[in-house]
Amino acid sequence: MPLGVLYRKEREVLEYIAQFQKQYGYSPKLGEIALATGNKANSTIHAIIASLVEKGYVQKVDGNTRTLKILDDTVIAAAAMGTQPSLELPLMGFIAAGKPLEPHTDPNATFQVSASMITGKKIAYVLQVKGESMIEDGILDGDYVVIERTDQATNGDIVVAIVDDNLATLKKFYKEGDKIVLRPANSQMDPIYPKSLTIQGKAVGVIRRFS
Repeated sequence: MPLGVLYRKEREVLEYIAQFQKQYGYSPKLGEIALATGNKANSTIHAIIASLVEKGYVQKVDGNTRTLKILDDTVIAAAAMGTQPSLELPLMGFIAAGKPLEPHTDPNATFQVSASMITGKKIAYVLQVKGESMIEDGILDGDYVVIERTDQATNGDIVVAIVDDNLATLKKFYKEGDKIVLRPANSQMDPIYPKSLTIQGKAVGVIRRFS
């Protein structure tokens, strides 16, 4: 049975358990895990461990509350070495400034990304960039951007926005007084002052493939 998707907080807990077990030979207490991973409540760790059990990463050992058996040897090795598991996100299509979102030719296409890129709290997907409007922020033509779906943004966020006549764009969001401006990261291009705007997501990572 394939393992379930491993999200950032789950990965952090799993890595810590594996590293602790390697050093001491037994599992850490909930409070120790919470302190090490920056979580405030033991109940949060309990819920994360329950999720790891459900997804097939760990197993509780009967008769020993301090033992959690990690079930996959590759996860043990990856956690002990600090490497990060990955997951597949849907590759939704292409985004180019001033044009409608263009669907990918394969509706079932996926793109593998590091689990650490996303929070796991929102639906995430990948778009491929067309154009040079964000090059000064290191997002080049042909790059892939990882998007978490949201309709909210704060100043400086890089967002996927639908503006005016159903045109899509990837720009930096700013609120100036009672106006919203979408700024490119390219000094040769002008900002956009949309009459209407719908935010469809926020960029949380960029991936570049070298041919």
